Amino acid sequence: MSLTDEAISRIRALVQSGELPPGARLPPEHQLAAHLGVSRNGLREAVKALVVARVLDVRRGDGTYVTSLEPRLLLEGLGLAVELLRDDTLLEIVQVRRMLEPAATALAASRISAEQLAEVGEHLTAMCAARDDVEKLNRHDAAFHRAVVRATGNETLSTLLEGISGRTLRMRVWRGTVETGSSHKTIAEHEAIYNALAAGDATLAQAAALMHIGTTETWLRSVLEDVEGSPGEVDGDPALADTEIVGGLWPEPGSEETR
Repeated sequence: MSLTDEAISRIRALVQSGELPPGARLPPEHQLAAHLGVSRNGLREAVKALVVARVLDVRRGDGTYVTSLEPRLLLEGLGLAVELLRDDTLLEIVQVRRMLEPAATALAASRISAEQLAEVGEHLTAMCAARDDVEKLNRHDAAFHRAVVRATGNETLSTLLEGISGRTLRMRVWRGTVETGSSHKTIAEHEAIYNALAAGDATLAQAAALMHIGTTETWLRSVLEDVEGSPGEVDGDPALADTEIVGGLWPEPGSEETR
C-alpha cells in the first residue's frame, strides 16, 4: 500500500468511526499528519483524492471539512463512470436497470404522494404530445422515471438509477429513430406504469415496469445479435452501415444536453 493509500485509509477510518462526522472540520495539517502517522505530503495527496470522491471539501481560507456524505455526493461519479463504459457492456447496464427499477416502481406505488403522482402524470402528458419528436419524448421519458424513483424516498436508489439512466438514453433515442412505432409502444408502457401508481398497486406497478424494461432489453439483444452476425449492417438497414454500436458510441441525439 502506498503512503497516499495508507493516509486515505486512515482518514476514511476516522470518518467511518464518527471521529470525523459529516460537517466536521479537519485538524490543521501538521496535527492530523502526526495523529495519523503519515507524512504531510502523503496527507495532502490523500485529501486531494478524498475531495474528488466528495468525502472532503476544501474551503479556501477556512479549512478542510467532511462533506454531508449524502448518497447524491458519494455516488456522483457513477454517472461519469457508466458513460465511459464501452457499448458492448450496455446490455449489462440494461439488465441492472431491470433488476432495480421494477422494485423501485413497486415501492413508489406504496409511497407516492398526490403531488408526486401529478409530476409523473405531467411527464406522461408531455410524452404523448411529443410522440413525433424522439429526442423530446425521451427526455420526458427519463424525467418520468426519475420522478417515479424519487417517490420511493430512497436517495441511494434514486442516485444509482440516475447514474445509469444517461448511458441508456442515447440508445433509447436511437431506437426511436430506427424502429417504426416505438414511440406508441413506449407511451403505452408508461401509461400502464402510471395507472398502476395511481391505483397504488405495487404488484401491478412492478409488473408494468418489468414489461417496459424487458421490451427494451429484448430489442437491444436483437440489435447486438444482428451486429455480430452482419458486420456493417444494423437490423438489415444498409443506411445504418456506418453506425458504430459495439465498441463505440451510440449516435448522439443532438448537441443539446439530454440528461
